[in-house]
Amino acid sequence: RIARPCLFVYHSLSVLISFYRCYRWLIPMRELPEEIEQYRDRKWHREESLKVDSANEVEAMVEELGFCLGLTDIRKHMPSVYIAVCGRRDAHMPRTVQKDYEACRAWVLKDEVIARGKVYYGKLIKGNSWFLAPRMIPVFNAIWGCSRKGESGILSQNAQLVLKVLRKEWEMATADLREECGFKDKKDLTNAIDELQRRMKVVPQEALYVPKFTYIWTLAEARFPEEMEAKMPRDEAVRELARTYLEMCGMTLVGELSGKFGFQRWESGKANHELVNEKFAERLATGVYKLANL
Repeated sequence: RIARPCLFVYHSLSVLISFYRCYRWLIPMRELPEEIEQYRDRKWHREESLKVDSANEVEAMVEELGFCLGLTDIRKHMPSVYIAVCGRRDAHMPRTVQKDYEACRAWVLKDEVIARGKVYYGKLIKGNSWFLAPRMIPVFNAIWGCSRKGESGILSQNAQLVLKVLRKEWEMATADLREECGFKDKKDLTNAIDELQRRMKVVPQEALYVPKFTYIWTLAEARFPEEMEAKMPRDEAVRELARTYLEMCGMTLVGELSGKFGFQRWESGKANHELVNEKFAERLATGVYKLANL
C-alpha cells in the first residue's frame, strides 16, 4: 500500500524530467549567463580599466557599439555614456547629480560630443537621449523618421512651425526660437522640439552656459546630410538594428528587442530569424538568441 504512491510519484517525476529534457528549449530564459555579463562588461565599458574620460573615447565607444544611451544607469539594461564613465556594472545615477563627479563628468562629455558633431545625438525613443554612429542614422531614420512629403500628416502644427523657422534661419537658440515661433508657453516649444527629435528632424548643435543655459538647435539634415539622405526599407532597417543590438549585447531574452524599441513581436521575431538564417545568430530557446561566434 505504501509502495504504490511512491511508485506513482517516481513515475511522475520521470515523466516530468523526460519532458524537460525534450522541450527545455521552449522554456524562456529570464537571467543572463555570467559569460554574457562579462561580454557586456567589455563591450559596454563596465570595467575599471575601460572607463571613458574624453570625447574621443565616447565617440570611439559609440562607433564600436553602433548606438548607446546618454545619461542613464544600469536600470535601463543598455550601454550608456554614464555607465562607461563609471566603469562598473552597478552604476546608479544619484538623486543629486550636481554633487556627483561621475554624473557631472558624463554631462560634460555629452556636451563636448554634441559640439564636435561626429556622432548623432537626440531624444529619440521613449524619451531617452541616444548617441548614434553615423552608419546607424539611416537605420533609425527608416524606422522612426518621416519624409518631407509626409510631415503635414504626421507632425503637429507647432512642430511644423518650428521646422519652418529652422529651415529659414538654419540654427537658433531655444529662447530665440520660441520668440520667432510666437509661443507664449514654454511647453509648446518643448513638446514641439521633442516631437521633432523623435522624428529625427532637429538635433542640438551646441550647449551654451553663458550668459544662461541654452541649446542651439539645427536641422538633422544639415548636420548629417549624406546619412539623412540615404534610404532603406523598414524591414531591412529592423534587421540591421537587431543585428547591431545582438552584437552589442551578446544575447537577447524574450521580448527584449520589442520592449527596448517598441516593435511588434512578429517584427522582432522576423528580424531575429533572418539573423539565424544568416548564421549570425543562434536560437537557444523561444525568443532567446545568442551571437553565433560567441
